[in-house]
Amino acid sequence: MSVSVALHRQHEMPLSASKKVFAFATMCIGMFIALIDIQIVSASLRDIGGGLSSGDDETVWVQTSYLIAEIIIIPLSGWLAKVMSTRWLFAASAAGFTAMSVLCGWAWNIQSMIVFRGLQGLAGGSMIPLVFTTAFAFFQGKQRVIAAATIGGLASLAPTLGPTVGGWITENFNWHWLFFVNIVPGIYITFAVPLLVNIDTPDPSLLRGADYLSIVLLAVSLGNLEYTLEEGPRWGWFDDNTLALTGWIALLCGIAFVVRTLRHPQPVMDLRALQDRTFTLGCYFSFMAGVGIFATIYLTPLFLGTVRGFSALEIGLAVFSTGLFQVLSIPLYAWLANRIDLRWLLMVGLLGFAASMYSFIPITHEWGAKELLLPQAFRGISQQFAVAPTVTLTLGSLPPARLKLASGLFNLMRNLGGVIGIALCGTVLNDRTNLHYSRLADHLNNTNLSLTDFLQGSITRLMEMGIYPGLADSTALKNLSALTLREARTEAFSDTFYLIMAGFLIAALLVPFMKKPQA
Repeated sequence: MSVSVALHRQHEMPLSASKKVFAFATMCIGMFIALIDIQIVSASLRDIGGGLSSGDDETVWVQTSYLIAEIIIIPLSGWLAKVMSTRWLFAASAAGFTAMSVLCGWAWNIQSMIVFRGLQGLAGGSMIPLVFTTAFAFFQGKQRVIAAATIGGLASLAPTLGPTVGGWITENFNWHWLFFVNIVPGIYITFAVPLLVNIDTPDPSLLRGADYLSIVLLAVSLGNLEYTLEEGPRWGWFDDNTLALTGWIALLCGIAFVVRTLRHPQPVMDLRALQDRTFTLGCYFSFMAGVGIFATIYLTPLFLGTVRGFSALEIGLAVFSTGLFQVLSIPLYAWLANRIDLRWLLMVGLLGFAASMYSFIPITHEWGAKELLLPQAFRGISQQFAVAPTVTLTLGSLPPARLKLASGLFNLMRNLGGVIGIALCGTVLNDRTNLHYSRLADHLNNTNLSLTDFLQGSITRLMEMGIYPGLADSTALKNLSALTLREARTEAFSDTFYLIMAGFLIAALLVPFMKKPQA
């Protein structure tokens, strides 16, 4: 049977419940690999940089280029789905994502890798919001709650597992396989989705009256915003002329996009959906979920790498507990979601996330996988209860005709939350590390008897190892400086977790303002 005939018959006959579940699961695989690829390289950037003979400043763009491209394409996916239809856009995204994954694995230098990673994010980004709209088209009632729980779980689980999976692959194979693992699932999705999914028809006529200027303005604004946020903590934000320029471009193009989109008869994004109070609050909660998920994924591996000196695999195993406990909490959430007002579950999730951040505050330089187990387990459970009800409450408040364009905005907010959260955490870490180092250094003087004993003992041990006195003195001071910096960094991590906790407490207070969901 030809593909065209199969698709025609599928259009005539409605899908059974089992086929809908199978089709939905297939699309979830696509969303999962697109999301996990954001963080799958995070624990292996050093290996990639070594393999491509590049420095840290260049290698960080392996992750940044993907994020920039993905954050641009996600809000445009609703309009593209109207033009191409959901199934063909999803299939094209999967095909492009797979092809770019192959090219990333074959990259011959850092420049080619950055280009291919950007194209990979651009191709795969559309798969993320399309899963959300398809779930609401396929399922109703209790099935929709379970589907939303699954989506919410995967949306937060994939980036959480990224460092673990990436570290394991790099340790046991090599960094090339970080990208080659996408080939088999990518090919399957490319051919399976057109046969399994048929919820709408393409409308190429939308290309004639499309608001192409808004597309350009959105791409330029989000691209410059992502660059500014990514590089800001390293270069002192607007003290750097380039960042000041990109920041102004992002702001002005963003304002121009909003003004034009609200006036255009065929907008590429449904900004008027923000007039709905529940949708607006849901976007904010999605933003905070992005802050919590991506910022903590950024902070924990960074702490383990810089303070504890863990390898990529050790980091991955240490943060694995978050994803494990989130998966275990999905059945509990699904059972409660059909019996309790979702707003209460959302509040529990947000408060739980705040509590998990509070449990990180006593962090010391000795913390490892054992000490992180309980805080991360609590965070994994809270992620499920914070993300899944947000999906149901926010997208369920809109009529089906508006879901495509609004879903792009909803998913954009989560990614923006991640980008802004990471940038904010990076800035806080830099500033607070300097502050704590200065405060600790003030106490390291000749009147501190413990310091005198420490230095004298260090010098004595170094001289016993055969190091002459002058070098032993300077080495002991260097060791003292390193220990002081380690403690300053640890205290800065504690401050950053405290800041995230405050953000989630504020979010929890806003939950009662959401409309009560329909039965």
